[in-house]
Amino acid sequence: MVKKKTQVVTPEVVVTVPQKKKSFVVRFFGWVWRHKWWSLLAIVLLVGGWFLVFGFGGGAKKGEFVTVPITRGDLSQTVTATGEIMPVNTVNVGSQVSGTIDEIYVDYNSTVKKGDMLLTIDPSVLQSSVDEAQASLTSAESQLAYKKAQYERNKTLYDDGFISRAEMEQSQTEYEQAEQNVKKLQYSYDRAVTNLGYATITSPVDGTVISRKVDKGQTVAASFQTPDLFEIAEDLTKMQIETAVSEADIGLIKSGMAVTFTVDAYPIDTFKGFVRQVRLSPTTTSNVVVYTVVIDVDNQDLRLMPGMTAFVTIIVSASEGAWKAQNAGFLLKDFSNVSENVGDATPNSHLAVMRDGEVIFVPYEKGLVTATETEIISDKIQQGDRIIVGRVGQESTNKKATMRSGGHPGGRPF
Repeated sequence: MVKKKTQVVTPEVVVTVPQKKKSFVVRFFGWVWRHKWWSLLAIVLLVGGWFLVFGFGGGAKKGEFVTVPITRGDLSQTVTATGEIMPVNTVNVGSQVSGTIDEIYVDYNSTVKKGDMLLTIDPSVLQSSVDEAQASLTSAESQLAYKKAQYERNKTLYDDGFISRAEMEQSQTEYEQAEQNVKKLQYSYDRAVTNLGYATITSPVDGTVISRKVDKGQTVAASFQTPDLFEIAEDLTKMQIETAVSEADIGLIKSGMAVTFTVDAYPIDTFKGFVRQVRLSPTTTSNVVVYTVVIDVDNQDLRLMPGMTAFVTIIVSASEGAWKAQNAGFLLKDFSNVSENVGDATPNSHLAVMRDGEVIFVPYEKGLVTATETEIISDKIQQGDRIIVGRVGQESTNKKATMRSGGHPGGRPF
């Protein structure tokens, strides 16, 4: 009997192992590999666009010159300051006597003439002083008349031998003392009358009242100092500005220099004047020494008022229609890196100029120098010339000058 073999089939078990997720970089380069032709085209376009926009080397080629244009225009060297506008002559009117103000006859902006009445002080007390001095003077004059008659009588008696010399001299002394007493009381009377006249305050000049400091009924006390009652500007058509100029600039200021200024009241208008005086007395403010410069101003239209703040520009020197360039154009200290054919040209007497693509050396002199520009005096300059100030990519040999001028965005001067 043959036994049959039994085959047992075991079911296969399939185990799925989860795959690790690929990184972004791997997936990106895989995509690039699968789409290499399109990627290559994109890279070519990007690189071409870069060179088209920024040029080869990302800027100017190494060895190219950095230049500053030469232009024609006006130049002016100025000194700026601020000051207060005020009348040329201002008179403070006060009182020499004390008392209560009785009447006021003028007000702010009143136009007055010399001798016009401004105010009166109650004269009752002053009039009493006059009456008292008059009475004393009258009494002294009577006493003088008596002493005089007595002296003349005694003199006659002495001449006839009826009285002694001592009696005659005594009467003479009393007579002389009475004369001096009359003079003394006469002075007192005159002073009392004068003080009574001071009770009426009049204008000492022709002008305009710009300040009134008292009111009717107010008591004026003139015991220790003269109180100010009015402030009168003699002539408002002629004004002046007192401005403070620092010691660093005062050496440039001279009498007769032209001045322009503005005020906040008329922001779009420019007014003119001229320097009348540079005062020698210094003033120190916050450790800064300043000097007062007086500027005369014509104010015929009366637009300028006392007390306005003026923003002053003093024109030290000016040049019209001059060749000029930025101050950075004069930093070049050596021509050896500009051209091999320098000859006898030096940076002190010549400018390295780019003209029609060629480098030439132009003789010149410096004229007016301002904070930003310098005048070029030369008959060799032509329209379109540009001053060479450096070569791209070279280090500066004058770093201090470069730092002061702020350098140049396209290269460094050498």
